[in-house]
Amino acid sequence: MKHLKWKKYTAAVLCAVTAATAGPGLATVHADATGTPYVSLGADLDAGQRASVLELLGVSEADLEQYTVVTVTNEEEYEYLGDYLDAEVIGDQAISSALVVGREEGHGIQVTTQNVTYCTVGMYQNALATAGLKNADVTVAGPVKVTGTAALIGVMKAYSEMTGTPVEATKIDAATDELITTGDLGQSLGDTEQAENLVAAVKEAVVAEDISDPDRISQLIDNAAEGLGIHLTEEEKQQIIELMQKIAGLDINVDDLKSQVQAIYDKLANMDLNITEEDVQGFFETIGNWFGSLWDRISSWLGGLFG
Repeated sequence: MKHLKWKKYTAAVLCAVTAATAGPGLATVHADATGTPYVSLGADLDAGQRASVLELLGVSEADLEQYTVVTVTNEEEYEYLGDYLDAEVIGDQAISSALVVGREEGHGIQVTTQNVTYCTVGMYQNALATAGLKNADVTVAGPVKVTGTAALIGVMKAYSEMTGTPVEATKIDAATDELITTGDLGQSLGDTEQAENLVAAVKEAVVAEDISDPDRISQLIDNAAEGLGIHLTEEEKQQIIELMQKIAGLDINVDDLKSQVQAIYDKLANMDLNITEEDVQGFFETIGNWFGSLWDRISSWLGGLFG
């Protein structure tokens, strides 16, 4: 599946790090929050880096006694991300770390980052929602500016521990693909928010209407791109189609999806993107009627010749 160039890989990893962060701020993260907080630490942090990361997460060594701690190794990074990222990008050390705090129903996924660059908070919220995460504050930190592959895996591990249910491998794969695709598209467009809007809008329609047919997905993409004023290359469009076919195969409830990243979908609701299944059906009916009319004219013409 290494269909992306090295620069795309780099963007994806940067996105992966941020995907682990969302929230109203570190001040809201306390050990007495709803449920037990979970900390994911990169296995290759040295003592100084560990202290720096914990400070950024707002956690002391003494506090860790009240937290559930998981560790992510470089080998795990390769296990989950090796199909998408070059070895040069993943590197040979896992140092990005994350904190995940479960919140009450309706809170959604909130993300914050420390020493993480490139992707928007919305991109991470969208990808984490695809993976099935719900109602959590997520913060990712690195001891220095990092790409943060370990953090992405760490958030998944921490959330699995928190809920007692492992995040499905297919959802991890789709979420990682979504980060890569959105990050790459954002670079190409020079507008990450537009890329985020496009992917979110198409994903909503695919999930809501259970659309897996590539031709129908293609039309959804065309409609959304036109509504957003975006021009896609055929390669970019195909990449989104393949991503959406993965997402279509997941057990995702559209209401859950929208409630976890409500701000994004509220914004999309105010845009007329012509992205419903009714619009798509209408397009194919128009094509079908056109071919039907054409065949009637040909039949009439042939009948005149040989009748």
